[in-house]
Amino acid sequence: MENERLIRLYIDEETAPFAEFVPPVKFVLDTTRLPDGPHTLRIVARSTSGVEGLRTVPFEVRNGPDIHVVGLDPDEVVDGRMPITINAYGSERADRFLVTGSETPKGIPSWVWALVIAFIGFALFYFILFWEGPVIA
Repeated sequence: MENERLIRLYIDEETAPFAEFVPPVKFVLDTTRLPDGPHTLRIVARSTSGVEGLRTVPFEVRNGPDIHVVGLDPDEVVDGRMPITINAYGSERADRFLVTGSETPKGIPSWVWALVIAFIGFALFYFILFWEGPVIA
């Protein structure tokens, strides 16, 4: 009876399973053969009584370089001329780190500027409050 239990694994809408196992199982999913983008892992398990259960797990593959776009958001309404920065970087080589282009340049957030201004304002307030001027003897 134990041999009737079976787990079949499918990727996306494939009709043939890419793997079959007897539970419990641990395996390594090789995503290098899948194109970048959204995919679904479909798991069909059969019990000893022949009843099948189904579970789907959506996931996204990104084996290629990571692409960042600064200056244009999805579904944004735009007009005129606008600067756009596009950067793509990935981990193609583990033996060498590329400094140039490894980070997407971004502006300093406004909350950081507000924090700096508040700190400088408090420092000036503290200095003026406790400054006694030159002591003349």
